[in-house]
Amino acid sequence: MSRSVWKGPFVDGYMLKKADKARASGSNAIIKIWSRRSTILPQFVRLTFGVHNGHKHIPVLVTEDMIGHKFGEFAPTRTYHGHASDRRARRSAG
Repeated sequence: MSRSVWKGPFVDGYMLKKADKARASGSNAIIKIWSRRSTILPQFVRLTFGVHNGHKHIPVLVTEDMIGHKFGEFAPTRTYHGHASDRRARRSAG
């Protein structure tokens, strides 16, 4: 279920402060965040966020197309190594 329109998008307060500070200083440093649930706002465009995936921070450069999405969508938490059965079939055939 999606969030109510009258509440507006959810963004952690500390992220807004960090983004405003980075935009004011004009620095290109990565802003480390742990809030994967926060929505990407228009004032985050052209900033680089390090989104934590449970293991490390994945750098995400925010573009206009990302507005309205969540930060967690751009930092996958699982690594897909393929199906084991596919590797076995390939080994026995070759």
